[in-house]
Amino acid sequence: MGKALIIGAGGVASVAVHKCVQNSEVFEEICIASRTKSKCDELKAKLDGGKTKITTAQVDADNVDELIALINEVKPDIVMNLALPYQDLTIMDACLATKTNYMDTANYEPEDTAKFEYSWQWDYKERFEKAGITALLGSGFDPGVTGVFSAYALKHYFDEIEYIDILDCNGGDHGYPFATNFNPEINIREVSANGRYWENGEWIETKPMEIKRVYDFKEVGEKDMYLLYHEELESLAKNIPGLKRIRFFMTFGQSYLTHLKALENVGMTSIEPIEYEGKQIIPLQFLKAVLPDPASLGPRTVGKTNIGCIFKGKKDGQDKTYYVYNICDHQECFKEVGSQAISYTTGVPAMIGAAMVMTGKWNKPGVYNVEEFNPDPFMEELNKWGLPWVEDFNPVLVDELPEEAKESELVR
Repeated sequence: MGKALIIGAGGVASVAVHKCVQNSEVFEEICIASRTKSKCDELKAKLDGGKTKITTAQVDADNVDELIALINEVKPDIVMNLALPYQDLTIMDACLATKTNYMDTANYEPEDTAKFEYSWQWDYKERFEKAGITALLGSGFDPGVTGVFSAYALKHYFDEIEYIDILDCNGGDHGYPFATNFNPEINIREVSANGRYWENGEWIETKPMEIKRVYDFKEVGEKDMYLLYHEELESLAKNIPGLKRIRFFMTFGQSYLTHLKALENVGMTSIEPIEYEGKQIIPLQFLKAVLPDPASLGPRTVGKTNIGCIFKGKKDGQDKTYYVYNICDHQECFKEVGSQAISYTTGVPAMIGAAMVMTGKWNKPGVYNVEEFNPDPFMEELNKWGLPWVEDFNPVLVDELPEEAKESELVR
């Protein structure tokens, strides 16, 4: 069917590569490229011998000219950007210059400010249309599957969706006092930023971790969850018509929050450069270097994730609720692809999103979020490739839960 250039060789890229190789009918050939070529070579060594032809390359994803040269050499049908969100725009520029389809799992974030939004990437829409190529944004789990779930709910179960709550629960335990399940820099920036949700046409800001609820997640149990800002809120608020409110909640244990507060108090989560022994260093980047690598957590993580969306709206004039979610087992993921469930739940939809574009099921010149396409073929592929979904037509709504203490340990 075609060829993909995969940029990145971390936990998510590793899962996506495994899944592309499993889906060799679509991915006849892949090239894995990263700043550190040895990581790409390790992946190739693990997976060589199947039907998919694998090559590797070295590339600096911050350098547009290097990216253009690599794309011209590989001639892929799509570039799968599984590098850092800071590199989205350079990779999009290279795709424009070479007229190559583009896909990523997280929206652009400038390195010098903890602000992630779609405006920079949405600005590329006309240029991608003129070039006749597709850019698929945010094809991970959240963002990604949560957007597909929303489009699916609207298509099949609602005349209008009024309220969406996205619930992201990680019930996994890696045994460390403090570690992050994905890139520590991105994770800590997300968590320590102010929360935000969209209601009645405007954004309402909250303090970090100010709003807390306890939710009983199937196969995981009761967990503390906190309202955060997450990027799919921005695209869903724009793309789901008639929406009155959308929120995002993520679970955190008290140990994680206590450690994070201590690190914050001593300045280790700052992204402002400081002078140390004659060198400029960014504390958060230094912290990332001393924390366990998320890719190393797989063998020691036990438990399950449960991520999904609760919808409330109208069908034939009647109130309707619907909850669709996926449960993933950390140990099962590790057995299959050598990664824990956080990387798995992002890497599988990355492969599916790329396959949607390559097979022409989701192919439309311009820049799009996943919820702007037909959700049905993507939903079928989730069941096929390891992320089966469960439906509940009578869920416990977040608004029915008792309000917890207004401030968590993080902001006291």
